[in-house]
Amino acid sequence: MKFIDWFADGSVYVVDLALACCGVESGAAVPSAVPALQDAPSGAPVVAVVSGTISTVLAPVVCSTIETLRKDHPVDVVAFGACACAGGPYWDSVGVVDGLSAVGVEADHWISGCPPAPDTLTSFLAASREAA
Repeated sequence: MKFIDWFADGSVYVVDLALACCGVESGAAVPSAVPALQDAPSGAPVVAVVSGTISTVLAPVVCSTIETLRKDHPVDVVAFGACACAGGPYWDSVGVVDGLSAVGVEADHWISGCPPAPDTLTSFLAASREAA
């Protein structure tokens, strides 16, 4: 797992669970000069971005990753894109879960779109940083 020090000042660490196409958009939002770390300081705020289609195979991995993060950090979970929010255009597929809530993970924030623009993630993170 990689932690992205989004503003390169330790104020917000992001873990991007880039599962499918929206992962390209969330990846494009990452500032080019920020460090990616193997760990974040204990207790540091973490934003877990779940971007893309959640398959039935990956659903347990998503859940366990978020549970692991919550052991050492306050975590805000962001559903990034239609698939992470509600299954997107694949909602009726046998191999696709109907969004985060269907696997028992409640998102704190929803960024809809198919795909959402990268700047929506950047704007959200900047606003949440200012609110803290």
